[in-house]
Amino acid sequence: MVTQRQKSILSALVFVIVSIVIAIGKTQELLSMPSPLASTLGILSIGGMTLLWRDISSKIKGQNRTLSSLLSQYFAVKFVGWLGKRQRSQLEADTLNVRQVQEETLLKRLRKNAQTYYGKQYDFSSIKDCETFCLRHPVTTYEHYRELVKRIALGEDKVIIADKPLILALTSGTSGASAMLLSTKDTNTEFLRGVAVCLDAMWGAFPASESLQRTTKLFYTPTFRQSEAGIPIGPNSSTPASSRHMLNLYTTPAPAFQVPSEKDTLYLHLLFALKDPSVGTLESNFASTVFYAFSALQDCWQELVEDIELGHISQKLALESAVRTSLESLMKPDPGRASELRAQFHQGFLGIAKRLWPQLNLVLTVDSGSNQIYGEMLRDHYCQGVPFYSPFYAATEGLIGVNLWPEEQHRRYLLCPRSMFCEFLPEANLDQEQPKTLLMDQVEEGHNYELVVTNASGLFRYRIGDIVKVVGFHNQCPVVEFKYRRGQMLSVRGEKISEAVFLGALKKAVEQWPGAKLLDYSCAESGLLGDSSGGSDPHYQVFVELKGVRNISEEQRYKLDQCLQEDSAVYKSFRLKGSIGPMRVHLVAGGAFNELRKQMMSFSNTSPNTFKMHRLLRRKEYADFLLGKTVS
Repeated sequence: MVTQRQKSILSALVFVIVSIVIAIGKTQELLSMPSPLASTLGILSIGGMTLLWRDISSKIKGQNRTLSSLLSQYFAVKFVGWLGKRQRSQLEADTLNVRQVQEETLLKRLRKNAQTYYGKQYDFSSIKDCETFCLRHPVTTYEHYRELVKRIALGEDKVIIADKPLILALTSGTSGASAMLLSTKDTNTEFLRGVAVCLDAMWGAFPASESLQRTTKLFYTPTFRQSEAGIPIGPNSSTPASSRHMLNLYTTPAPAFQVPSEKDTLYLHLLFALKDPSVGTLESNFASTVFYAFSALQDCWQELVEDIELGHISQKLALESAVRTSLESLMKPDPGRASELRAQFHQGFLGIAKRLWPQLNLVLTVDSGSNQIYGEMLRDHYCQGVPFYSPFYAATEGLIGVNLWPEEQHRRYLLCPRSMFCEFLPEANLDQEQPKTLLMDQVEEGHNYELVVTNASGLFRYRIGDIVKVVGFHNQCPVVEFKYRRGQMLSVRGEKISEAVFLGALKKAVEQWPGAKLLDYSCAESGLLGDSSGGSDPHYQVFVELKGVRNISEEQRYKLDQCLQEDSAVYKSFRLKGSIGPMRVHLVAGGAFNELRKQMMSFSNTSPNTFKMHRLLRRKEYADFLLGKTVS
């Protein structure tokens, strides 16, 4: 049976067909085209439009989509599908000759920036191969660039790069103070190529995600400030402004992104997502954002349902009158949908995502690294039964790798040979100032390395602080797992406990605490807290937020110390010698980490789109804040 909506679409398509036939007739008149040829083209056009209609109608899920919205999404998917296959083919070819592609990438960057102040300093124009570059240019950290970036911010041209930067991009600051890096058109181009490859992989693994359904994308309008030369300073990530041409594909209407408050924008994200029962994808940069969204939904679902039932928007939201008027024009009373939603919420929040949106195909978000625990909680609770795809390995520095294996829960990423020139610093040599590095074709499977990159926006042999493990090769190209951030390593006596090792021990300990589920955690080294650390020997202060328990015993707390000793022989030896004291474990109140997250973002000007929780606290005020939230 053809619905009224489909009849409307069909009528519109017939109009398009007639327009094409008329246009062909006019073209025939202008070019004296033979009449039979014009007739044939008209028939072919009608046939093509019929096939187009069938293809579109087979992919439509959900109601209340305008023709322009459906067609724009359909052709966007087709174009990106074509682009994705093309970029995937290029990537596959590149992996067959990694050394040559990497050298081409490096020399292209050096030639482009050879006439800059920096390029002349290191005589880029005379460098003809990778080996010369590695001999002539030192391995660098951010301090090497700090003053040069300041000169660019003040308006000086051609300092490090030939192009004018689009923005001065702030890093998230998880490993120390936030750095200010350059972002250029070339950086964005490489990232978009990676997006196309990932979408090709996603549609191959999850064909239903190619349907014409709206996506709920949880992203926010960040605050930018201007440098002295008028260059925007802020996060380098997808924002509503950078995705303006795609906003009609999302459930959240464009006026919502004029709302400055993250809390109010999240409410609107949830409101318009709940109105649409045919949502196909939940998307966000990081799994933590999706987790916090479901936590907020659990707190305010009654108010959201009432808004849908009555067709208005809560007066608690601080909205400008024009924005409120625009948004409320999209709200119509929908008691039927409100009744459906209430019934689902009254059943509880286990598997709530699939019950609210029965046609939900995918959660598209990074759930590796520091976001691993949020991904696990979502899969186990709110998003039970929904597949997840972690598409990229990327940073403020640019695209690093793509995940070609969407269905595998163990996240691994193929390095992109044309995105960055990569070097690899063996884990055993991390403390060396000018260590010898290896190239892509020299690394070994099963070994850990720190990545050293030369990117498209003025970083040369730059230590990004990420430790990766080479877990295999795709043709000649390394495939890596992200392991930990070097700056997030516990080391009160030089024992070097990585985030991955500590989290593994913490999860084992929590499994032995009856009824407890881990929601969030952070650590601090005792020296950060001074006299308030409660112990003379150096030790770890651990803050955990749990669900299902109100208290944990001293025996349970000590279980974490035992688990870490089991997983780290070095930590165990220091503990047995008494040079590291027993860790102190603090249970904090529910919601403490969400409050800490807001405080951290406020302090560092980090956007919700790019924020990552600090697993090792480096600022005393953050540790003091959590101490003030302890419940036992």
